[in-house]
Amino acid sequence: MRLGPRSIYGLRLIFAASLAAALGACATSSQVLTGVPRSPIVPAAVKVYTQAPQSFEEIAVLGASRKSVSSAGGERAIAKMIEAMRTQAAQLGANGLLLEDFSDSDSDPVAIGTGVGSQIYTHNASIDVGVGGSLGVIKKIARARAIFVPAARPGA
Repeated sequence: MRLGPRSIYGLRLIFAASLAAALGACATSSQVLTGVPRSPIVPAAVKVYTQAPQSFEEIAVLGASRKSVSSAGGERAIAKMIEAMRTQAAQLGANGLLLEDFSDSDSDPVAIGTGVGSQIYTHNASIDVGVGGSLGVIKKIARARAIFVPAARPGA
């Protein structure tokens, strides 16, 4: 069997599309109520904090995870997890999201690989060509608190 450049490109394209579809479904989220929920608001009204404001009321502890093909794709995975947690916080009526922890999980490593090869025989030589590749899947984990920050009082 002889595979030309188009065949190898086609196999790579099929592999990449399958991997993207599989990873798209690999996102989870969790929430544990620790306070009293309020009326839902729009996610755009939820302010993201990296440091705790002076005064706030905790409503829930939120968690999100997403599988990323490599650590280079981690920034996109983190941005998507933050948006998912903002939506969760908004549904609970929290007007703030206090980011606490981002990490990579090694607890369930996944490796995906593929390879393509071809041989050509002539009357005095044999040529072997092979192409292979593998990808590691990293699980990104985020933790945050859905909080309600009271409006600042004038003169305070």
